[in-house]
Amino acid sequence: MSQVPETRIGVPLPVGRHAVTFVLITVFLDMVGFGLIMPVLPKLIEDVGHVGLDRAAVIGGWMFAAFSLAQFVFAPLMGNLSDRYGRRPLLLLAIFGLGMDFILMALAPTLEWLFAGRIIAGICGSSWIIASAYIADVTAPDDRAKAFGMMGAAFGVGFVIGPAIGGLLGELGPRVPFWVAAGISLLNFIYGFFVLPESLTPENRRRFDLWRANPFGAFRVFATYRGVLPMVLVLGLFFFSTSVYPAIWTFWGMAKFGWSEAMVGLTLAIFGLIAGAFQGFLTGPLSARFGEWRLALFGIVCAMLVVLGYGFVWTVVGVFALMILHGPEGFVHPLMTAILTKRVPEDAQGELQGGLSAVMNVAMLFGTVFFAFTFGHFWAEDRVWRSTDVAYWVAGGFLALTAVLFLLLKRSEKA
Repeated sequence: MSQVPETRIGVPLPVGRHAVTFVLITVFLDMVGFGLIMPVLPKLIEDVGHVGLDRAAVIGGWMFAAFSLAQFVFAPLMGNLSDRYGRRPLLLLAIFGLGMDFILMALAPTLEWLFAGRIIAGICGSSWIIASAYIADVTAPDDRAKAFGMMGAAFGVGFVIGPAIGGLLGELGPRVPFWVAAGISLLNFIYGFFVLPESLTPENRRRFDLWRANPFGAFRVFATYRGVLPMVLVLGLFFFSTSVYPAIWTFWGMAKFGWSEAMVGLTLAIFGLIAGAFQGFLTGPLSARFGEWRLALFGIVCAMLVVLGYGFVWTVVGVFALMILHGPEGFVHPLMTAILTKRVPEDAQGELQGGLSAVMNVAMLFGTVFFAFTFGHFWAEDRVWRSTDVAYWVAGGFLALTAVLFLLLKRSEKA
């Protein structure tokens, strides 16, 4: 991964290992910052909004939806701008904006300010998109499954450390983790300013077209590349189904098991550790052995079985056991992304990543609101029959549909 491969348009200059390391660190630190705040967000919503846990879950769902909507609108723009002006300026801008947003969240006096912070975080959340395009710039097509697996590992490890620290810091107050997250992001910006070179050479850049830079334009562009649009739609259904976790995990654990902020952080840390191990160490070798399609299908089936398991588990030991089985789900996103990068030209990798992010975010926008409302509806105090688990059962049904559609898509590829 230390050299940029020859592209269709030209041969870019070598990219030093510090640059690739920085990209992986960026993904890692972004997830540390994101994970830091997850254990304390329910408490912060309750304190600022003066509401109970069931209502806080619904508000939290709307906040995540605001974050996803902002990413949906701005991700294709940022991806296309990076195809025109390069990865470096857009990546640094996103990192700096995220650090400033955490400061805003730490100072937020009302729910409206919290919503504003989530929207800004969504706009600045394009660092993942541009990092993916950067990796596509500097890796050969056949090596991208492994490379995206390494990004997934950085994502997972960041999600190990972030929630664990956030849970502990949350004991000092729900706003403390936001200040720490801000410091992490701003330090990463300073590091990147000095070590990050540009990965996209002038001959590989293309003219900026506004119609391609809006999310709906990105969908139209997908249709111009063979086999891209159907897979993107299946990936969108997968994202919708798995959005049940950011929507309700924290609220579900507190309601069903009485978890503290520290316990929430611990569970999220274990979840991230397992995901990082599977993505970082197993994606490349297993995809080479079994093929990207087969391994991705296996991941979808495991995701379906595990989410149903969460809906029926009644002990914390059972939750930890299911987390181990949760690992193969981490194969799906990097493998399907790797398949898709082979179907678009080299000068459209940023556009592809921006479009994929738009799909992911619109799916998670609807998914988080849907599953948060499902949880809040069935856990409301005035319900005759109350359950913390209905959202997981529904998500299992959607993942079963995802598996069927992916299998049909796989068979159509052979036809």
